[in-house]
Parts: sequence; structure tokens; C-alpha cells
Amino acid sequence: MAAVPTDSGSRPAAGARFFCTAGRGLEPFLMREVRARLAATQVEYISGKVFFTTCSDLNMLKKLKSAERLFLLIKKQFPLNVSSVSKGKILSEIQRLINDDPESWLNAISTWKNLLELDAKKDKLFQRAANPPKRKVEENDIINAKKLKTEQSQELQESGECLLEKQTEEETQEQGDFFTEREKSQEAFQNDVVKAADAKNQKDLTFRVSCRCSGAIAKTFTAQEVGRITGIALMKQFGWKADLRNPNLEIFIHLNDIYSVLGIPVFRIPLASRAYIKTAGLRSTIAWALASLAEIQAGAFVLDPMCGLGTILLEAAKEWPDVYYVGADVSDSQLLGAYDNLKAAGLKNKIELLQVSVIDLPLPSESVDIIISDIPFGKKFKLGEDIKSILQEMERVLHVGGAIVLLLSEEHHRRLKDGEQSSIPLNSKDSHTGEPSIKKCLKPGGKTGTSETVSSSLEASSQECLDKTPPFGSLVPVECHKVSLGRTDAFICKYRKLHSLGL
Repeated sequence: MAAVPTDSGSRPAAGARFFCTAGRGLEPFLMREVRARLAATQVEYISGKVFFTTCSDLNMLKKLKSAERLFLLIKKQFPLNVSSVSKGKILSEIQRLINDDPESWLNAISTWKNLLELDAKKDKLFQRAANPPKRKVEENDIINAKKLKTEQSQELQESGECLLEKQTEEETQEQGDFFTEREKSQEAFQNDVVKAADAKNQKDLTFRVSCRCSGAIAKTFTAQEVGRITGIALMKQFGWKADLRNPNLEIFIHLNDIYSVLGIPVFRIPLASRAYIKTAGLRSTIAWALASLAEIQAGAFVLDPMCGLGTILLEAAKEWPDVYYVGADVSDSQLLGAYDNLKAAGLKNKIELLQVSVIDLPLPSESVDIIISDIPFGKKFKLGEDIKSILQEMERVLHVGGAIVLLLSEEHHRRLKDGEQSSIPLNSKDSHTGEPSIKKCLKPGGKTGTSETVSSSLEASSQECLDKTPPFGSLVPVECHKVSLGRTDAFICKYRKLHSLGL
């Protein structure tokens, strides 16, 4: 069989090769983010995944907001050939993912180890800066003890000095022991990981395999079977040990009819799981995408007139703090949940909450810079008012040049369009998953022209829809994206106000 072109995850001189998983339709947001936040190069995508090269460390990589999970790339190649091929040959093809190019695996492990080592060194430096050395603490206490000598009698002075020195010594020793044990524990953990990661010299690396299969290969093998086959091949090739409960390393494999991708999860907890959100409402990645599209500037007045649990405002305030945020809702329970979220995130003084109706906002006309909102359309919360009535009130309070970014259901989106034009898809399926674009993305080397081609197709698709969408009042559509919310789809739509009402 001819050699299959691949994109290796080995570390180039300019940085390491990564990929992120993303909700369907969020790929363009993630592509923009990795370029802006990580100064990423060779940015390209296939449906549900964005690939890029960056020199950023773990601390910067953790800041990605539109990604679900982050992986260090081992390899990416065309799909396995499963049509009219025996099960034995498919088994051999899966094993070849490991055996044909062991160097790409060892390079990826080396890069993974380097990332951990760098992060461990930065943690140590931070701890040393935060915790003063024991000697300085003792010197300060001795100075204080000397001052007491001049104020007390000799007898009281001696007893007081002994007591103070003894107490100081005990407290200092406890502090020193605490920080020493903390440093030793962290250092031991990092040393264990680094030792396990040095697979070129050691064979004590423990691992497990997580696998996703879809399409033709899923009809022949289950994900568990592919994982077991891959695990056996890794043990034979490198001498690693399988550990399903607490491995040093996890290997991720995704096989379908379009591509084969293998990688190492960089963080065990998904990037989309925000530690600062107490009660989840709208998916955090969607909320961040809405806020990012609004192009928030410092000093702006940002309003969410149907804030719910406040997820959009939370994501916005974390990313753009120097802004005046107001959230409004008619529901007592939603506002209470929003307050709890703001308090847990330490943002209760950054965001003001109001209990008002979206069609009767207590705000002057043209007083708001940006409006961002998730228009309710689920089973639990539905929109009681007509979408156009709501948009009219938003239009009233928005100043000229301001932007509105909305998450709309397919039904709401149709109501804002005229007649038959509502059937025109946004960011059509062909532009996201069409085979020609994907094959370009799968070419080895990650040519920079690929990302330009993909971005152009996304922009052209969005613009085609916008050209056929009429303006509503003084609001003109600027940008639209069809995104997945899991069981249903929705539209992220941006409008800009061109002139005052009545003109």
C-alpha cells in the first residue's frame, strides 16, 4: 500500500503542534482566538477540530475560551481504508498508526515532558517569590526582641525574650516545614511525571487509550476494540504499561471516514469546564463566542436584557474587566442563580442585576454601547413576546454605531428574515465539512495557505447569507454563524445600528 500522507505532531523549531476540539460552528471563533491569544501559526480546521502551532506555555494554553479540550498532536492523516478490506487488514492498518512512525510518538512524549518541566519550574519560582525565606523571618523576630529589651526590666526581659524566641522558633519551623513539604510534594510529583515521560530511556510510563469511532470503521470495530488494539501495539513497541485508573499519560484517537487523529490531552479537565461558574446555564464556549463577537472595548456599557444565570456576562467580565455590565431578567429564580454565580466568581461588584422586562427597559434611548443576549427558546424557558418586539426595545436603548449579538433559534432567525430566504443555511455544510477543504487541511506540513482558504470559505458563506438578509429598522446584519447546542442548532447573529430611530 502506498504511504499515507501525514501531519506529524513533532515539535518544530517554531513551536509545538496542537489541536483543540470545538463545538460545531465554533471553529472560526477558535481559529481567531488561537491567532490572537497564542500568536499561533499554521492554523487550520476540520469539522470539530482546529489545528495550530504555537510556542505558548501551559499557562497561556489554559486561557483558551472557545475550545472544549486541548491536545498535543501526535499525528493526523487520511482515514483508514475499510471499504472492501478484510477485518485482518484493518487490524493491521490500526497497528501501523504506531509501528510505522515511532519517532513521531517519541517526539510528542518529549514535547509533553518539556511542557510539564517548564510549568513546574514556573510554579517553583512563584512559590519562592510568595514565601519569604526562613532566615529573614528569624532576623525580623530577633530585631523585635531587641526592642523589647530596652523597655522591660532585666528579669522580665530575659524571660520574655526566651518565651518570644521559643514561640518564634516554633512558628518559623512550622512554616518552614509546611512550605518544604509542599515543595517536596510538588517536586516529587513533577519528577515522577518527567521520569515516566522520558520514554526513550525508561519503560515505566503508564497509559490508557480513549477512542472515538464513527462511519465505516465503527461498523467493523467498536471504540473499545480499537483502544485495545492500539494499547497492545504501544506496549509492544515502547514497553509502556497500561493503567486504566490513574495513568501518567492518556492517548486520544479519533477515527472516522474523513480523518485519523491521534493526540495527548494536555489537561485532564476540559477547558470548557469553568471553575468560576457555580451553576451552569448556557454553554461557556458559546457564551464566550457571543461576547467575543461584540468587540467589547474598555469603558463600554454592556447589557444582557435576558441574562438568565448570567453566563454571558461572567465570560465577558472575566475577559474584558474594565467595562460596566448590567444584566436584566424577569425571573426571580434566574436572578438568584445569577447572583450566586457572580458571588462565586468574585464579580458581584462588577455586574449589576435588575429585575425588569426586556420590552420595558428602564434605560434612556441610545444609552447602551453593546447588547449581548441568549434569546430563550428551550423547553424550560420560552420567549413570551414576539422576537421583533424585543428587538425594537433593544434597538431603542442602543446608541448609533453600537452592536447587538444574539443567540437565536432557527425559528427566531426565520422570523427576522423574509419569506423563502429563511431556508438559506448559514455557514453551509459544504463550507464546513466538504471533502475538498478537509483534504487540503490533511495535507502534510500544515501549509499556511490552507488556513487562508478555509477562512475565506467561512467568510464567503457568512456574507452570502447576510447579503440576502434584509435589515430590520436601523439594525443591519454584520455577521452570522450556525452553531450546535447539542441536540439542536442555533444562530449567533451580530447587528449594528446605523442611524437613530425615525431617520
